[in-house]
Amino acid sequence: MDAYSLHLAMAALVGASVVAVSAYYMHRKTLNQLLEFAKGLERDRDDVSAAEEGGGDATEHLKKYPSRRRKKENGGYYRQGSASLPDVSAFSGGGGGGVELEKKRNGPVRVDSIPSGLPRLHTLSEGHLIRPFSPKSPVASASAFESVEGSDDEDNMIEIDKLDTTYLHTNGNANVPDHINANGEPMAIATSSMVRSHSVSGDLHGVQPDPVAADILRKEPEQESFVQLRISPTEIPSPDEMEVYRTLQDCLEMRKSYVFKEAVAPWEKEIISDPSTPKPILNPFDHTPEGKSDHYFQMEDGVIHVYANKDSKEKLFPVADATTFFTDLHHILKVIAAGNIRTLCHHRLVLLEQKFNLHLMLNADREFLAQKSAPHRDFYNVRKVDTHVHHSACMNQKHLLRFIKSKLRKEPDEVVIFRDGTYLTLLEVFESLDLTGYDLNVDLLDVHADKSTFHRFDKFNLKYNPCGQSRLREIFLKQDNLIQGRFLAELTKQVFSDLETSKYQMAEYRLSIYGRKMSEWDQLASWIVNNDLYSENVVWLIQLPRLYNVYKEMGIVTSFQNILDNIFLPLFEVTIDPDSHPQLHVFLKQVVGLDLVDDESKPERRPTKHMPTPAQWTNIFNPAFSYYAYYCYANLYTLNKLRESKGMTTIKFRPHSGEIGLAMSPLSNNSLFLDYHRNPLPMFFLRGLNVSLSTDDPLQIHLTKEPLVEEYSIAASVWKLSSCDLCEIARNSVYQSGFSHALKSHWIGKEYFKRGPDGNDIQRTNVPHIRLEFREMIWREEMRQVYLGKPHFPKFIDP
Repeated sequence: MDAYSLHLAMAALVGASVVAVSAYYMHRKTLNQLLEFAKGLERDRDDVSAAEEGGGDATEHLKKYPSRRRKKENGGYYRQGSASLPDVSAFSGGGGGGVELEKKRNGPVRVDSIPSGLPRLHTLSEGHLIRPFSPKSPVASASAFESVEGSDDEDNMIEIDKLDTTYLHTNGNANVPDHINANGEPMAIATSSMVRSHSVSGDLHGVQPDPVAADILRKEPEQESFVQLRISPTEIPSPDEMEVYRTLQDCLEMRKSYVFKEAVAPWEKEIISDPSTPKPILNPFDHTPEGKSDHYFQMEDGVIHVYANKDSKEKLFPVADATTFFTDLHHILKVIAAGNIRTLCHHRLVLLEQKFNLHLMLNADREFLAQKSAPHRDFYNVRKVDTHVHHSACMNQKHLLRFIKSKLRKEPDEVVIFRDGTYLTLLEVFESLDLTGYDLNVDLLDVHADKSTFHRFDKFNLKYNPCGQSRLREIFLKQDNLIQGRFLAELTKQVFSDLETSKYQMAEYRLSIYGRKMSEWDQLASWIVNNDLYSENVVWLIQLPRLYNVYKEMGIVTSFQNILDNIFLPLFEVTIDPDSHPQLHVFLKQVVGLDLVDDESKPERRPTKHMPTPAQWTNIFNPAFSYYAYYCYANLYTLNKLRESKGMTTIKFRPHSGEIGLAMSPLSNNSLFLDYHRNPLPMFFLRGLNVSLSTDDPLQIHLTKEPLVEEYSIAASVWKLSSCDLCEIARNSVYQSGFSHALKSHWIGKEYFKRGPDGNDIQRTNVPHIRLEFREMIWREEMRQVYLGKPHFPKFIDP
């Protein structure tokens, strides 16, 4: 053996010897400490016993050494011990002798020192000793579904037949388990009891097996609770803050005067006793003659006013005039620009974000467990509504490509367009473009947005032209063409079929009314009715492109008043006399909203209270968005009041500037104006705003057959959204959509219109009550802050 190996062997021998000697002395020291500790406990018992028997010397001794006895307020005593050393007194005397000895020395055993709710005391049979082990945490978490068989603590588990399962409650009473009768004889044990035993309520620290899926499903999710955050200001608001809150109160009161509210809420008008699947409408386009009412309407300064009859001078449904609207608008803009208001609002909004993050830290596991407890439901089978999608781009690019190839193969001789004084068949159109069906592919179609469309809205609009050809757009994506929109109708029915197959996805498709001529409404309605475009999964919105300047330059209109006449006069005519436009009458039953669309990034001048009337607006410049918004709002408000008075459906005003709630399309914005990672949707969601995800333009944006799920999946991946977050956003989309009260009752619960957890049905939404209870609590805290601690808030404040 060489010298190096010898040195290593000697070093190992010396090291092992040192470790062994050290271990011996450490073990000896520990035993001495345990013996001293046991002797100290015996001395304490003797001292206490002597003191209670009235011994003067012992009393003086306890006064001299007060640390040996600590008295509780309720008369019990604590025993001094160590958290890191075993309680050797538990084994002194063996069996139950220790208890008897304690009774003899100190009288009855004092158990009032055990707080209420602590676990029962498990005792072992005599002669059986097991090594202790640490139980798994009873707190529900994502790991709660690990099986007992696969546990690392399997070797530490005790067989049931080796244990004496008698126990003591905190009051000291002994109980006998069900499988032992009063005489101590064993009884038959049910199989289910042998598989899993449940401890009594309040057993926090006893050894509990991990929950299994069957127990979670048996659990009532409504009994879940969450850790509430008690975050409130420690001081009363300063005078400056109180002034800000009063200003915000004024803004809310101003909002009250502009919000359209139905005289009778849908849930009061139609009571849903059984929110089962509503029966489909068999003949949605059947028209029943209803007759004409005596109402009379007249356009005055761009706003239609309604009278009871032609001779009446009283306006039935008065609405705020333009001067009042623009004055209030400037007041709101002034409030927004105030420095102290911006500072306070920013502080409160940031605080909302932090509160939600704290809520997730405290309650995320509880939310996850509550979702597991809801049978059948998960993110894939909760209802989701695409709240912002343009109909002409509702299909994906692969779908459009397959459809074009199919038509080229099956209907090449169909006359589809009139160009340059000549009628052309579909085949001739493609021959003029030097294309065949074999040449077509997704890249050649070139309808997908790319880097070239970023901040170029004009280039994005060109993507609506397949192969860059406006004639292909007219043939396949327009409803007012030579073939009366037959191709687009067939394509739309295929999209409807995909939605109905998925069952849980709905859409609000947006159709355009341009205001160029008054016959547009009848043309659109006849296209819908004649092609039988109806689905239980679809409702319609009407979008008004803000293109006055284009039409003025082309000579189509002479003033802005022409556009208002073309848009709103047919709607009032059909409302007063449904028989005058029968197809439009049945079509309006499926129209749920009115939208304003254009490039919102364009700079525009702010309107003043002295703006010219629509009839006076004859210049070539496009009016500002707020100018469009007022005249659309005022006319729609009056129209809805008239329709409501006649028992007809109403049409909500849902412009691109926020709508009812916030319908956001992050992927679309990523291609146009805003990088995905800078999108404010996650911030809005943290703050508790009513946000939903939408697709906008699947033809230009999305790649899969289910664009809405694609939108959700990318948002979940990029922003780390949980299943609870996704289901809450999906519930928001149904809540803010224009679907009927009966359908919403079936999709998200029959009391969906109530605030907080009272309006939630986890069996339908998969959103835990914990989440909505938190949202409700935070909302009320903010309202109390704004209203300076008033216990009740105005009823007009919506969710």
